[in-house]
Amino acid sequence: MGHLEGVKGFLIDMDGTVYKGMEPIPGAKEFISHLGREHIPFVMLTNNSSSSRSHYLRKLTDMGFDIGIDNILTSTTATILHLQAHRPGKAVYPLGTPQFTEELKEAGIELSDAAPIVLLAFDRTITYGKINHAYHLLLQGAELIATHPDDLCPTEDGYDVDVGPFIRMFEELTGSRALVIGKPNSAMVEMASLHLNVPVDELAMVGDRLYTDMRMAVDNGMTSVLVLSGEADRESLQASGMEVDVVAGSVADLFR
Repeated sequence: MGHLEGVKGFLIDMDGTVYKGMEPIPGAKEFISHLGREHIPFVMLTNNSSSSRSHYLRKLTDMGFDIGIDNILTSTTATILHLQAHRPGKAVYPLGTPQFTEELKEAGIELSDAAPIVLLAFDRTITYGKINHAYHLLLQGAELIATHPDDLCPTEDGYDVDVGPFIRMFEELTGSRALVIGKPNSAMVEMASLHLNVPVDELAMVGDRLYTDMRMAVDNGMTSVLVLSGEADRESLQASGMEVDVVAGSVADLFR
């Protein structure tokens, strides 16, 4: 684990990295507690923009993780931080769940049917009316911003359609090009670095997915830590041709 010696902060994926469903991965709670005891800054990341940070805080604390709200960074949070930093004062037309729109309002983001930004999130409440209105705003010159690029969202029973197909639909129909915030894009890294006040090159990304977690780490100069407790295995890593810094069975193997 020598690659971790210069790491000053951690970005940690959730599902497949610290829990599966509602079950903590063995050793994950101890790993998080170790970071807290050593005063090592960390955030737990998710691309899922249909639920609030409070939802993930309740889920994680119910499983016994010793964390606070500042230890959670969703693609919604990162998008809000990006809007506040780079689009201050601009209203958005959101395609998202009630929880998503409530987070926007709580952060002071103005919502408007005539907004200069169409903000696309994982929306289980999406309707034809929402899609059509967003389409017309984009034709009129609105900017398209998406919280994350995932095609599918993992669920207890498999996978649900996520935001990715809608990004491609709007891009094809209108000629717009979406600004995408979440993993593996650099905007998510920028927001996490600001949130933790740790330079990007002193951060490590810990996760179980090659095409989001590890891709984000490699592309942005972070230390890449692949855990084999979720989606990826050694065969898929070898097939990918990707070079990661650390491969561990799970987060329990870190700092032993």
